[in-house]
Amino acid sequence: MKNMLCAIACLPAALLFAGCGSSNNLLLGRVEAQVGPHRVVVTDCYRFRVPPPERTAAGYRFTPCVDADIRIEANALVVNGRAYGNIGPADDILVDHGVVSVRAPGAAR
Repeated sequence: MKNMLCAIACLPAALLFAGCGSSNNLLLGRVEAQVGPHRVVVTDCYRFRVPPPERTAAGYRFTPCVDADIRIEANALVVNGRAYGNIGPADDILVDHGVVSVRAPGAAR
């Protein structure tokens, strides 16, 4: 009986950690993926499985959450239908609770 209670108590923690990995942290709501040459991080995204970025005819698309649709087409960044202008060939992209930031690789945080 004691082992069964322990198993029941540990099950929720095991399920939460199963959703955590190097590219997906369910506890923190952080998703990370390499989208072409760009590292893209999205916060406030609580999913067990994240669909991978896809290569499109125009560039790349990454939609890890319902409210985060990221497109990179001809070096132009579009997030949730809003254009953010041109980005560098390997810039990092952060979508943090809806606020979009672009940073050159190696730039100070």
